[in-house]
Amino acid sequence: MTVPKKQSINGVSFVAANEAVDQSHIEPVVKVNANFASVMPFGFIRNLDTPEIIYNTDRQWFGETEEGAKQYIEQLQKNNIKIMLKPQLWVWRGEFTGDIKMNTEEDWKILEESYSKFIMDYAKVAQETNVEILCIGTELESFINNRPEYWKQLIVDIKQIYKRKLTYAANWDEFKRTPFWSELDYIGIDAYFPLSDLQTPTIEDCKNGWQIHKKLIKSYSEQYNKPILFTEFGYRSMDFAGKEPWQSDYKIKSLNLQGQTNATQALFEEFWNEEWFAGGFIWKWFHKHEKSGGINDNQFTPQNKPVEKLLKEQYSSIY
Repeated sequence: MTVPKKQSINGVSFVAANEAVDQSHIEPVVKVNANFASVMPFGFIRNLDTPEIIYNTDRQWFGETEEGAKQYIEQLQKNNIKIMLKPQLWVWRGEFTGDIKMNTEEDWKILEESYSKFIMDYAKVAQETNVEILCIGTELESFINNRPEYWKQLIVDIKQIYKRKLTYAANWDEFKRTPFWSELDYIGIDAYFPLSDLQTPTIEDCKNGWQIHKKLIKSYSEQYNKPILFTEFGYRSMDFAGKEPWQSDYKIKSLNLQGQTNATQALFEEFWNEEWFAGGFIWKWFHKHEKSGGINDNQFTPQNKPVEKLLKEQYSSIY
């Protein structure tokens, strides 16, 4: 008798674009055997200490707005792709959102009010479009650490609007301190854990590098009795891909497709068959597949690289 494999979240992080999407843009997602996509509208903050979030404006790309998110969700759902709606913040000049911190109590209150409006608007979208998961924030450690009571009440408020599964996308070195896992359905982690110092990390080297992190991750799943969800995972196709996997610096010019493939395979081997692991969303997937990635691209996307074949095989093996 064959034991059925568990249903995994085999996801892609579907990048917001400056236009609507059609079937030709969704077909590659289907072909890679993804059963989930994260849709990511954006709000913008001018500086790390600016409290007002600007969102849903005509100055944004279509896919970053409420209208665009709804259109993307509809097109993906037509293809039986389930959705995690993952509204995110972007600080001008690309500063790290985990460092957002106000200087006065008045500004903290303004930020709280602004963030509540932002996330509650998208909670309504999530409920209206019947998406499977809503991610309530991404890499906002300083905001959470300074205002934990606000976040706990925010979750209560969100649950009044949105009735399905909730998660939060904690950075790889943040999730240990996130105070509200017991109130959510998944422990969400952006899984850019350092694994290897090798220029071209081997599969075994990356698997060894996972062991200390994996033990800790599993302990949090057990402590809270919640499944782990990699709200983002992936590696750049560059040298030392496993050393600081969060590196997005465009000044890095090295190209290494094998390192990306090996690190990704190690992640699949370590996590995808664990009962306490729900799955994850590879970073990142662009709508114009034929023009994305490729063997001369050293960024994160798996598109048109050897790792895309690996992804397709992995995503076909879990039902």
